Amino acid sequence: MIKHSRSNRHARGFTLVELLVVLAILGLLAGLVGPQVMKFLGSSKTKTAALQIEDLSATLDLYRLEVGRYPNTTEGLKALVSDPGNEPNWNGPYLKKATVPKDPWGNEYQYRAPGQNGPFDIWSLGADGQEGGEGEDKDLRSWESA
Repeated sequence: MIKHSRSNRHARGFTLVELLVVLAILGLLAGLVGPQVMKFLGSSKTKTAALQIEDLSATLDLYRLEVGRYPNTTEGLKALVSDPGNEPNWNGPYLKKATVPKDPWGNEYQYRAPGQNGPFDIWSLGADGQEGGEGEDKDLRSWESA
């Protein structure tokens, strides 16, 4: 039978001071790294929206090849997932999930056809859901590079 001395039992745990030092270090790391992570997440949403706009633009081109025209503003992007009416050449849905995606901030993409900047315009109003803005609130448009 092995006897444990009293000093061995106390050597196994952490002291309150050691725990406070570790917590202070973790707090400093979170304070330094946290803002950088949030900045990265914001820029990734912007990049995701730009890629979705490009994907929707390519899908609209396919729609035009089959139907002979782009959906008008009234039909909107929903024409990519459900037949807008008596379109004999409509061969959809043209989107894999059979739903029009929302932008990364949960808002609907804006669509206009004929567009003021091309045959159609697609844009996202950014994180704030309002015209204009900077940073994550900036509008992303199909007629401008991201």
